[in-house]
Amino acid sequence: MSRFLHRLGRGAALHPWRTLAAWVLASAIVFGIAGSFGGTPVDNWDVPGAPAQKGVDTLRAHVPGAGNASAQVVVHGEDGQQPSTAQLDRLTAALLAMDHAVTVTPPRMSDDGDTAMLVVGYDEPVTHPDLMENLEPLEDAVAGTRDAGFQVEFGGELPGTAAAPMEGYGELIGVVAALLILLLAFGSVIGAGLPVGVALIGLVVGSAGLTILAGTMDVSTAAPMVASMVGLGVGIDYALLLVTRHVEFLRRGLDVPEAAGRAVATAGRSVVFASATVLVSLMGLRLAGLSTYSSFGFATAIAVVTVAAAALTLVPVFARFAGHRLLPRRVRKGRESTKAPLTARWAQRVAGRPLPWAIGAALLMIVIALPALGMRTWPQDASSQSTETTTRRAFDLVSDEFGPGANGPLTVVLDREKTTPEEAAQVAADLEARDDIVAVTPPVESPDKAILVFDAEPAFGPSDERTARLVDEVRRQLPDGAQLTGTTAMFSDIAEMLAERLWLVIAFVVLTSVLVLAMVFRSVLVPLKAAVMNLLSIGAAYGVLVAVFQWGWGVELLGLDHAMPVSSWVPILIFAILFGLSMDYEVFLLSRVRESWLDTGDAHASVIRGLSDTGRVISSAAAIMVAVFLGFATEVDVVVKMLGLGMATAIFLDATVVRMVLVPATMALLGKWNWWVPAWLDRVLPTIDVEAELVELEAAATTDDDTDTDETEPGLAPAGR
Repeated sequence: MSRFLHRLGRGAALHPWRTLAAWVLASAIVFGIAGSFGGTPVDNWDVPGAPAQKGVDTLRAHVPGAGNASAQVVVHGEDGQQPSTAQLDRLTAALLAMDHAVTVTPPRMSDDGDTAMLVVGYDEPVTHPDLMENLEPLEDAVAGTRDAGFQVEFGGELPGTAAAPMEGYGELIGVVAALLILLLAFGSVIGAGLPVGVALIGLVVGSAGLTILAGTMDVSTAAPMVASMVGLGVGIDYALLLVTRHVEFLRRGLDVPEAAGRAVATAGRSVVFASATVLVSLMGLRLAGLSTYSSFGFATAIAVVTVAAAALTLVPVFARFAGHRLLPRRVRKGRESTKAPLTARWAQRVAGRPLPWAIGAALLMIVIALPALGMRTWPQDASSQSTETTTRRAFDLVSDEFGPGANGPLTVVLDREKTTPEEAAQVAADLEARDDIVAVTPPVESPDKAILVFDAEPAFGPSDERTARLVDEVRRQLPDGAQLTGTTAMFSDIAEMLAERLWLVIAFVVLTSVLVLAMVFRSVLVPLKAAVMNLLSIGAAYGVLVAVFQWGWGVELLGLDHAMPVSSWVPILIFAILFGLSMDYEVFLLSRVRESWLDTGDAHASVIRGLSDTGRVISSAAAIMVAVFLGFATEVDVVVKMLGLGMATAIFLDATVVRMVLVPATMALLGKWNWWVPAWLDRVLPTIDVEAELVELEAAATTDDDTDTDETEPGLAPAGR
């Protein structure tokens, strides 16, 4: 692999225009395929295996329009103003005039008469391209009502797809922050701009790949956001690692093409296997059992592959164009400081007294993670959104005027062959007699007389912690052949399914990552220790999410006004992504530690050397990643906020407490045992020579002529010290 990567990097630097032409050609092909056969992201909200899904399927089979999109229109008069019958009739007519609208329910009036709720039914599912994320027809239909002085808000599933659009601030904030951080780290404008530019190129090509993916399967509309978030972060990290190593070789006096070749041969191997660990983690999302997660995994994998490919091939190209201008000005003028870098002094301090540092860092991570033991999850609903959104304002109006349960009624479906109308009425009466049910509608027979359907309104809102228990108890209370469905029941099923599947995803990701690291580093303790420390980072991220969102600590700083459960979608997604990203830093650090260990055989000194060599790049890369993720935390959607804050927290703690303290401290304590592997296991494990040893590659090819295309393959020689 080293020989191939050396040829790749050196060849790209020797022939930059050919490499750029190859990228332009490949990009044109990818965009051409995307334009011809690609699709657009579309959500599939069916949840195979969920009990509530069976009820949805039954309704679709027997009730025309069941399962199609709906929208809630809430009209509220200020200061006691009441909408008249004529005004509501005009509103109903305007709503029915919308494309795809087929039904509007009679207005449900509040007890004081100042609020009306109407529900629009459509002839297509909410994922239809004419409906998804499109509030304009509703806005036009209610314009007259608003002009009359009434407050009109939208709730339900269709408005929920458009109420909190992505503003794109996350990418912008991340790019600007990355440039500033890199400028401080490199002391060179060109050195700062190169990693960001390469990452953006890879991300653009990856977007075309995502379009192709959307032409072959359902890709969630949120998948591009997650792919951009991760792709931008790791793309900058990978390019930064390569640029840092390239600059290191330039300082040794190598010419630009050879420095580029050796950078790709050494740091490039870390990029290859770091990205492989990310891909392994992302594939674990398929075990979540929902198509949404599969699309997240595939879309993000495409972004990771394209940014990694861009880093390995375009960094040498732009490094050739930049020449020695990548070096800081003080170095180019011969004023480089001889003082030991801060990371070297820090490494010596930690390795000098490893036991107290290890205990202190471990205790800190455990304390931060403790709130995760009380995590309560619930899928996102309108109650968790910012009051800036119309869906949240509609939710609050309905809760205040009609009761909190009106936002999430339970739907009961009874098989007509097993249940008579009289028995259905008794089932409804029994439910209404419950203290936690405040109202039940009369059972209605389907047009084909195959089923009976009625709704039951709980005494509390959908995200209340009592909801899951209510759903379980009602299901046990229903007779054979009855099904409980509706949005609230579906959310309860999703929360339970994902809580169970989380452990399956964790087991798969941890075991496969440990296996990969064992093959890479020929060690038993290193991969096991890496897995434990990554779990600590993710556990700490979960703890912060619970403290901020569930306990409400500082939630106002994120533009929210109350505490809420952690979204059920977040824990699995955060785990799969963060475990891979944490392994990135593990590979970067351990590669240099192992390099020194193989060179010197001094386990203690190799820890100091490895941390000293990688501390700055890991800190810079992590700072960039944190800035990118915090940028996404500024978006309106609460799930995006959770993802952004959770991943920023984990990366920050991973790059500071774990990589800069816990890893070197434990490695200093273990000494040579870090690299112990039983002989039988060493024989069984496939051999992957991935340690980023600083090999001195013999440059057999000439470097003074761009026209030489038949280069002799360079040999490998031991690293000189």
